Amino acid sequence: MTQNTVTARPGSRPWVAVLRCQLLSLLALAVSFVGGLVVLALLLLPAGAGFPLLPPAAKTLRALSDRSRRWATGWTGIRISPPDPLTVDRAATRRTRVAAVLGDEGFWRDLVWAWLEPLIGGLLVAVPLALVEYGVFGALVQPLVWRRLGDGNWYAFIPVHSTPTMLAAVVLGLVFIAAGAGSAPAVLRLHARWSRSLLSAPRTAELARRVEQLTDTRTEALDIQAAELRRIERDLHDGAQARLVAVGMALDRAARLIDTDPAAARGLLADGRETSARALQDLRELVRGIHPPVLADRGLGDAVRSLALDSFLDVHVDNRLPGRLPAPVESAAYFAVNELLANAAKHSGARRVSVLLEHHEGALLRITVADDGRGGADDCAGGTGLRGVRRRLGTFDGILVLHSPQGGPTTVTMEIPCVLSSPKTSSC
Repeated sequence: MTQNTVTARPGSRPWVAVLRCQLLSLLALAVSFVGGLVVLALLLLPAGAGFPLLPPAAKTLRALSDRSRRWATGWTGIRISPPDPLTVDRAATRRTRVAAVLGDEGFWRDLVWAWLEPLIGGLLVAVPLALVEYGVFGALVQPLVWRRLGDGNWYAFIPVHSTPTMLAAVVLGLVFIAAGAGSAPAVLRLHARWSRSLLSAPRTAELARRVEQLTDTRTEALDIQAAELRRIERDLHDGAQARLVAVGMALDRAARLIDTDPAAARGLLADGRETSARALQDLRELVRGIHPPVLADRGLGDAVRSLALDSFLDVHVDNRLPGRLPAPVESAAYFAVNELLANAAKHSGARRVSVLLEHHEGALLRITVADDGRGGADDCAGGTGLRGVRRRLGTFDGILVLHSPQGGPTTVTMEIPCVLSSPKTSSC
C-alpha cells in the first residue's frame, strides 16, 4: 500500500501557519477565477470559441492544483499524489489539443476542485484568519476608537462604553488572536486532507504507477541479492577459504615431518591452529555482515545502539519501538542506519548524531538520523551511499527523505510501511 505521508520539515509555528492560511485564501480566489475561465471555455466549445481558450486555461488550472499539492506536502507532510502531466502538443490541431484535455481524467478532478475549493477550502482557512483579524480589532483598534463610537459600540458580546469594558474587549481580542493562531496548524492539516480527497491521482494512474514501481523494486531487489551473493562468495574466497587451504597445507607438511622432525611438525600444527582461529573469526565477521547476532537476539533498537557504541562519533539513540519487527525489515533498517552513520563519519564533519526509532500510526516504521555536520549531502553524488539506502528501502516500499542545506544540519528520514500487530509480534 502506497503511503500518503512524508516527513514534514520542522517549523510550522502558529504565526507561520496563519500566513500560510492567508496564501491559501488567495489561492482559492485565483482558483475560482481560473475555474470560471475553464467552464466558460467548455460552454463556448459548441460555438468554436472555446477551442483556443480551453488548453491554456486547463494548464493554468493544473499549475494551481500542483502548487496546492506542493504546499500540502511541504507544510503539513501530507502527500498528495499528482496525476499524469497534462501534455498539450502545440503542433497539433485545436481539436486534437482540446480532445487531449477532455480525455485527461486529472483535468476533471482539477475542475471539481476548482469549484469546491473556494466554497469549502477557502472558508476553512478563513476561520483562523477571521479570528486573528477580529482579535486585532479588539486588542489594538478598540482602545483607540471606543470613545468616538458611542454607546452602540459592541465588541462580540461586550458593550464597550467604559474603560473596564474596553479592557475586557482587549482581553477578549487577545483570546481571539491566540485562538486563531493556535488553530491555524490544525486547519492547515485539515485543508491538506480535504485537498487530498479531491486532488489525488485517479485510481487507474495510481495502479499503473504501482505496477511500474513494483517492477522496478523487484529488479533492484534481484540486483541487490545478486550483489550480496557475489560479496559473500568473494569474502569466503579471499578470507576463510584461503585460510582453510593454508591449514590443510600446514597439516600435510606436518604429517610428512612428524617422524623425521617432530619439532618442525609441532610448529606447523601451531601455525595451523592460529590460521584456523583466524578463519573462524573471518566466518563470524561474515555472518555479522549478513545478519548480526545482536539484531536477531535483541532487536533493532539494541542493534542500533551497538552501532552507536562502535562509532567514534557521539551518537544518541532514542528507541521508541513498542516491540519487535519482522526480520527482513529490521535487517534493512539496521544496514541503512549503519550506512548513514558511516556517511556522517566520513563526509559530514559531524561530531554528534541522533537516531530516533519510532512506529507511527500503527503502520509505519520511521527512522530519523540527524547530524550537526556541514550539510550539502546529495543522494545523486557518488560515494555517499544514499542511493543504495534508497534502493534497499524501496524493496519494502519504503522512502528516504533528505534535508541537508549547505552549512547543515543534515536530517535523513526513512519510512518503511510495517504494521505492528502487538508489542511482541508484528507483521508487514
